[in-house]
Amino acid sequence: MDGVMVDEDDCPELVPIDVQPGPSGVQIPVTIITGYLGAGKTTLLNFILTEQHNKRIAVILNEFGEGSALEKSLAVSQAGELYEEWLELRNGCLCCSVKDNGLKAIENLMEKKGKFDYILLETTGLADPGAVASMFWVDAELGSDIYLDGIVTVIDAKYGLQQLKEEKVEGLTNEAVRQVALADLTIVNKTDLVSEEQLNQVRDTVRSINGLVRILETQRSRVDLSEVLDLHSFDSKDGANLAEKLKLMKPTRPHLDQSILTVTFKVAGDISEDALNVFIQDLLWEKMFKNKEGQLMTVVRLKGIVSLQGNAHQVMLQGVQELYELNETPQLWEEDVRTNRLVFIGRNLDKDVLQEKFLSTLAQDV
Repeated sequence: MDGVMVDEDDCPELVPIDVQPGPSGVQIPVTIITGYLGAGKTTLLNFILTEQHNKRIAVILNEFGEGSALEKSLAVSQAGELYEEWLELRNGCLCCSVKDNGLKAIENLMEKKGKFDYILLETTGLADPGAVASMFWVDAELGSDIYLDGIVTVIDAKYGLQQLKEEKVEGLTNEAVRQVALADLTIVNKTDLVSEEQLNQVRDTVRSINGLVRILETQRSRVDLSEVLDLHSFDSKDGANLAEKLKLMKPTRPHLDQSILTVTFKVAGDISEDALNVFIQDLLWEKMFKNKEGQLMTVVRLKGIVSLQGNAHQVMLQGVQELYELNETPQLWEEDVRTNRLVFIGRNLDKDVLQEKFLSTLAQDV
C-alpha cells in the first residue's frame, strides 16, 4: 500500500505447504546458527526467510530463541508437537519451531523427503553448539540424509566483549566464549553501533579464542548468503582450505583472562593410525594431558592434516568435543615432505606438551 511503511519484522506471508519429493541419495547440508541472546540470530533468520535467494531453505527455530519470527511461528503452530508444523513462505523457505535440539524436526522433515537445498538450525542463546553438532555424528541413520556444513556464531559488536569476559564459577566455561571457540564463521553484527577501536577489540578477542575462525562483519544481520552457506567445514572439501589456514595461523594467547585459546604446531614424519587414535583418545576421552601448571587440558575443537603410515594421501582430522573422525583428502604435502599440521582450540592448552606427546607417538606401532 502506497505511503505505508512495512516493518521488516512483520510476519512473512504464508502459503499452503506442498512438499515435493527430492532426489534420493542427495545429502542436505545443515548449518548450526548460535549466539548470545540479542546478538541478531533471529534477525538473520528473518532476513533469510524473506530474502529472494533462489534457495529452498528449511529453518528450524528453537523454542527459547528471541524475536518475532519465533513468536509468530509459535502462534501459528499452536504449541503442542511444534516440529510437525511447517510453515511455507513465498520465497520457497520452510520454517518451524521446536522444543528440543531440533533432531526430531530434521527427522520429521527428512521423512517428507522435501526438495530442500539447506537446513538452518538455530540454537538457544545459552546452548552449547558442540553438543548439537555431536548429535549429527552420533545419529548415523540421520547422517545418511544430511551432513553438518558448519557452525556460525553471531556476536553483538556492542555487548560482545562484555559477554565474552563474563566470569563464571571455577570449572565452568563462559557460553559466549565456547560459542566462538566452536565456530567456523563468526558474524559480528551491529557494527554501526561501535567505534573502530571497539570493533578492533572484538576482532582481537575473537581471534585470540579461535585462531581458525573467519570473521564477517555486518549491520542488522544482512549478509551475502554465499558467505554463510556451503562452508564444508566438516568434510574433505575443506582439506585444501584447511592446509592453507594452518600455514598462516599464529598461536593465540588467552584474552580478557579467558582460558580458552588456540594452539598449533607442524611436525614432519608419519604416524600409525593406531598411535594417532591413542593420542586423540587420551586427549579427548581420557583427558590425560596436563599443562605445565598441572591443569587438565580440554579440547572443544580439533582440526588437522595428518600423514598416516602406509597411506599415499594425507588425512584430514576433525574433532568436536569428544567426537572425532578421519577423512582422506588430496595430497597436500609441501615439496614431497610428509608433514602433520594440527590445531587445537580449548581450555588450559599447552603447545609444548601437546607437541611433545604427539612427537612421542610418531612412527610408533601400538
